[in-house]
Amino acid sequence: MNNAELIKAIQQLEEEKGLGKDVLVEAIEAALLSAYKKNFGSAAQNIRIELDRETGEQHVFSVRTIVESVTDPNSEVPLAEARGWDSESQVGDIVEVEVTPKDFGRIAAQTAKQVIVQRIREAERDMVYKEFRDREGDIVTGTVQRVERRNVYMDLGRIEAVLPPTEQVPREGYRQNDRVKAYVVEVKQGTRGPQIVVSRTHPGLLKRLFEIEVPEIYEGIVEIKAIAREAGARSKVGVVSRDRNVDAVGSCVGPKGSRVQSIVDELRGEKIDIVPWSSDPAIFVASALSPAKVIRVEITEETKTALVIVPDNQLSLAIGKEGQNARLAAKLTGWRIDIKSESQIKEQEAKKIFADLPPEEEVPAAADGQAVPGPESAPVAAAPSGEEAPEGAPRVEEKSVAE
Repeated sequence: MNNAELIKAIQQLEEEKGLGKDVLVEAIEAALLSAYKKNFGSAAQNIRIELDRETGEQHVFSVRTIVESVTDPNSEVPLAEARGWDSESQVGDIVEVEVTPKDFGRIAAQTAKQVIVQRIREAERDMVYKEFRDREGDIVTGTVQRVERRNVYMDLGRIEAVLPPTEQVPREGYRQNDRVKAYVVEVKQGTRGPQIVVSRTHPGLLKRLFEIEVPEIYEGIVEIKAIAREAGARSKVGVVSRDRNVDAVGSCVGPKGSRVQSIVDELRGEKIDIVPWSSDPAIFVASALSPAKVIRVEITEETKTALVIVPDNQLSLAIGKEGQNARLAAKLTGWRIDIKSESQIKEQEAKKIFADLPPEEEVPAAADGQAVPGPESAPVAAAPSGEEAPEGAPRVEEKSVAE
């Protein structure tokens, strides 16, 4: 690489890679200084190297102090010699003396080439990092390259992304050359360039897929208010429409279920429940337990608890397999959900009624086993035959044996 080629290479890097000319020139000068010190050892003290930005020529200057008598020729210059360059030179002044070696052009060319190659790599890494840094929270499509130690490495074109085990769906398999959509979780700058971490389990993947498949969501007419996901098994999505004429759930489902089916296919069979969002927590909780039918919901604001009453035949459906439906509904709504059947509620209410009744009073027994009459059960004496009963006393009628 001659001087003209060096300047041309710098200009191309400036145009194509967006690298500043001054940055490149300073990097080459620093590399040349390092190369000079490596080749010339002790003579490289107090050295400055300058690269001509127009011609590409390199000049090596030794920084020296003017003295009467030289003791170190690498750092000092005699006054008589200095006055030959400048008649006003004085002892103690600092001057620069050009000491460019004859074969320095060959060293400079090799060094400049290495610096340029390194700078190209760094520039490309920076550009890729800036590009993908802005794509955090977005979906990328890549091709599976290899699987190492359970990490799946995907080729995104200009860079490689990693899908770690914690971000993989357990029942999904990843084979070489498979095309996979993934959610960009993190982009960080590493020693070997940008590192991109992607996910297949993140709720954001589901949200972005809906934004891609449903134009109403992309346009802002329909909004996704909440997502609860158990990756690979089931998800619930709460949606609301900002236009009274647009059905939020219907928009997400699509004609004959085509829109949601595309998302299900991409997530390899994951079931998706789309429910209408409501600002009323009781209504939202009831909707979140879909497909189960709900009789009523009782909200307790203090404990953030919702008691849900369902028909007896809907209890197992509301809870779901291994509690999945209730668990997802709780995640979606942010409420602690307690599900009871009608018969369970009636049984609880009956127990409460009996528990509230006052205890019965016991009647003391007499010595001979007969009950002791109380004041209200005192015997009433009948009036003698033929006499009127005293006023206020109950009348007792006599009956004959014949009767």
